[in-house]
Amino acid sequence: MADPRSPGSGVIRAARAWVDGRFRPADVEYVDGVITRVAEPSGSARGAQIVPDDAVLLPGLVDSHVHVNEPGRTEWEGFRSATLAAAAGGVTSIVDMPLNSLPPTTTAAALAVKRAAAAPSAYIDVGFWGGAVPENLGALEPLHDEGVYGFKCFLSPSGVPEFGHLDRAQLAAAMDEIAALGSRLIVHAEDPAHLHADGALGRDYAAFLASRPAASEASAIDAVIAEARRSGARAHILHLSDAGSLSAIGRAKAEGVALTVETCPHYLTIAAEEIPPGSPEFKCCPPIRDAANRDRLWEGIVDGTVDAIVSDHSPSTLDLKRTGGGDFGLAWGGISGLQVGLSAVWTEARRRGIPLETLLPLFTTGPARVAGLSAGVIEPGAPAHLTVFGADDPYPIRAAELLHKNPITAYENRVLRGRIRRTWLHGRSVFDVTEGGPGEAPQFRGAPGGRLLSREVA
Repeated sequence: MADPRSPGSGVIRAARAWVDGRFRPADVEYVDGVITRVAEPSGSARGAQIVPDDAVLLPGLVDSHVHVNEPGRTEWEGFRSATLAAAAGGVTSIVDMPLNSLPPTTTAAALAVKRAAAAPSAYIDVGFWGGAVPENLGALEPLHDEGVYGFKCFLSPSGVPEFGHLDRAQLAAAMDEIAALGSRLIVHAEDPAHLHADGALGRDYAAFLASRPAASEASAIDAVIAEARRSGARAHILHLSDAGSLSAIGRAKAEGVALTVETCPHYLTIAAEEIPPGSPEFKCCPPIRDAANRDRLWEGIVDGTVDAIVSDHSPSTLDLKRTGGGDFGLAWGGISGLQVGLSAVWTEARRRGIPLETLLPLFTTGPARVAGLSAGVIEPGAPAHLTVFGADDPYPIRAAELLHKNPITAYENRVLRGRIRRTWLHGRSVFDVTEGGPGEAPQFRGAPGGRLLSREVA
């Protein structure tokens, strides 16, 4: 068997390929895992891999917000299970968050441990964020020099004791340090002054939602904007759930503040009114808000204020999710959606009459630019990361058949529209839905062949 890390060569012919921001017929030729030619189809298709006319050829998706949790909490997730789920969702590049692994990625030594865990196990390419916590402020340069794509911080408690949050003075110090490094600060933006104390809230989702009001996000986002404006640092707002903050974000961008923002599939596809009592699979922070807020988030998608749609895949064990018997205050917060993001968002977009063309940059070049990755495009010189999407395919979701480690999902029993059929990594086919039933190992070819990504270091 060929080394799964060795690149592949070949030609893929598609009647509809996402090239230069539009769909068009294309022959995509790749040699040694790199795209060498993208041209109008001509001549015989003999030897080419043919994309069926009822599907489209996309660049491999990019997810810049994934909690893999290995090492240290590998029972929550791991590089093998996370990257299998990603490949099945058309994602060929992820950037791993610096928590909830043990140790957290807040030192160069911890990054080395993380890379050692990922290297033999990843089915797709993996990069890494560093963490900015009170203990390492003033000492971020070693992590930067080791190639992390930027630094994550929290402005409210993270939920794990080993990854502390920054107060306003520490946020300013982090912005200054990151501006000097030429890096970026990515921020979990909730202001603890507006959050209720931790503890039991009961099984009613409304009580949990009230405990994390939109005012908390708005206050924290205003602080991030102010510090980014003052310092000149690049800043990124993580997992925006408060649509009311879109106007402040839009104004800051118009002023020239170096600011980007992401949202997540669950905020675009689920509404608070739909969440049943005692259903902790829907708990995340910041929380899923009401349907009117969801509508305004979609306005931010259509008008271009939102830069990326990413999973914030944040799994845990079933017992942690079910702590308290469905009490939303006691259950672990986090949604596992890495495998189904494009399908979930496309299902809702279709319902709203929004074309696939509007979404694709938010799953490809958008998150790639947020992180500074060279990925998410079909063009000469790009890695041959490609995926086939059957936009009309029904996709019934059952947690037991998804490939992340713990079988729980906020999409249980939904029938989504649109499914990934095949994924190539560096020109090697790594996932093919026709080779087995959902979730079966025969869909995946060979041993893990993903590469470890690193920001280019001068």
